Amino acid sequence: MDEPRNKVLVLAGQASVCGPAVECLRAVCDVVTVPTIDHAIELLRRDHFIAIFSDSADFLPLERALVSQQANLILNTIGEGVCIVDGQGRCNWMNKKMGAWPARTHDKIRAACREAFDLFSKQVSPHTPESSASFNRSKRYILNIEEQQFMELVASPVINPAGEVVQVVAVVWDATGTRRLQQKIDAIDKAGRELVRLESDAIVKMSVVERLRLLEEKIVSFTKDLMHFDHFAIRILDRKTNKLEMVISSGLPNEALNVELFASSEGNGISGYVAATDRSYVCADVERDPRYVMGLELAKSSLTVPLRLHDKVIGIFNIESRHLAAFNEDDRQIVEIFGRYVAIALNILDLMVGERVITSHKVADEVCAEAAGPLNDIASDVNLLMDDDISHEDRHQKLQQILDNVNSIRNAMHHAAEPNTNILGASDVKGESDPVISGARILVADDEPNIRLTISDVLRKFHAVVTVAANGAEATSFLEKGDFDLVVCDIKMPDKSGYEVFATARKHSQTVPVMLMTGFGYDPNHSIVRASQEGLQAVLFKPFKVDLLLTEVRKALTQQPVRS
Repeated sequence: MDEPRNKVLVLAGQASVCGPAVECLRAVCDVVTVPTIDHAIELLRRDHFIAIFSDSADFLPLERALVSQQANLILNTIGEGVCIVDGQGRCNWMNKKMGAWPARTHDKIRAACREAFDLFSKQVSPHTPESSASFNRSKRYILNIEEQQFMELVASPVINPAGEVVQVVAVVWDATGTRRLQQKIDAIDKAGRELVRLESDAIVKMSVVERLRLLEEKIVSFTKDLMHFDHFAIRILDRKTNKLEMVISSGLPNEALNVELFASSEGNGISGYVAATDRSYVCADVERDPRYVMGLELAKSSLTVPLRLHDKVIGIFNIESRHLAAFNEDDRQIVEIFGRYVAIALNILDLMVGERVITSHKVADEVCAEAAGPLNDIASDVNLLMDDDISHEDRHQKLQQILDNVNSIRNAMHHAAEPNTNILGASDVKGESDPVISGARILVADDEPNIRLTISDVLRKFHAVVTVAANGAEATSFLEKGDFDLVVCDIKMPDKSGYEVFATARKHSQTVPVMLMTGFGYDPNHSIVRASQEGLQAVLFKPFKVDLLLTEVRKALTQQPVRS
């Protein structure tokens, strides 16, 4: 098969070049002759030529026509609409992109160009052409074409040598997607600020547990209703164990929630990778991604972003979909913004847990500070008197009694300022028959001997059947071996958290009530948050009164089904 030959174009004008030169060209390539410049341009649009031959008189017009043709090709190929509008708002020229838009869009564009023309005309001076020639400012417009359609327009003036604005050149593009993204970002930002707002009187009057539940509900609600993500999980990083603890989830199966993940770039799924690297991760196809581990049933794609607080990763926010490539860069940007507010909200949960502990000792600390000076003065004066007068034994004894009283006051105030984890009023409880508590099987777990023994003694006075556990491991072992009507458990224990005990209780019974206790200001595993979402009965903040303990115990047992 013969190889295709190169083509040349010959423009034969009045001075013909079709003689011997053309015959020579035909010997080595294919020659196409045309009679006019218009014919030549038309062929150049459709075909490729290695050379163009023309009479010298036709060369300059042909070159100009080709440049103009190239300019038109560029303007008609770019993705934006381009038009030229005069001072009367008439469109003198537009490219194919803009020509495809409807008339109502053209009307808005011409109106904006007319406005820009008038503005430019006021800004340039015909009396100083040299300054007008250097004028190169542009004007940007946002055009609301319809309720949910926006165009963005940049208009630039065309200034003649006399320094007059004669036309406006406008570049226009569809900004609907960008505008919608900005509106969504603004909505997410507003939702985030609402998420962490705690100033209202209604919130101030709520208990700590009620506020915890309110914030959880807000996170779930905003994620579902505003961001339209129904299947998601929030895990918090435990700094001591490097484990990603599940805090809040929606729509994910239990098998996925129970998967243990750690902050590691390898072997711990996408969540572990994100927590370890502080990088968001868009997974377009879970079946092709080696980092993906079990999540939503029939999941096809996922998006995971880090939760940052004070430039530190405190956890991850993972979203899943049953559609392939459901998340793009816009989603990543939006979720990262919302994730910052989620991190702040989770930090607020911790602060609220510690609120009562901090507040309960604030007054005592202030009293100690205020009284320290006067007590020191009294002690100094007494010591001086004792040194000066040692002959009177009776007086010396009285002065010593004053010193002893001063020391007693100091010790009492220091004791008041220290965290008190006792059960207030337990020693005053008298044994009596109680139809609700009597016979109830109650598990009490606390690593502090004084607490678990005090609670168990109080409950036994009301004829409850009490089992005590010295740590979380013992508590979970008891729960796996027997049935209980109520579990009372400390949040922070050396081996297992309060949530782990709660989860074990829930595993064996979906109805057994669980009460958690805390005497410190920080809940690193977010036991209260996680358990509250799954039906936690109550939270007791140490030191609590025995009456409150008994009230919550009776309430929990009353809501239980009748024991067989």
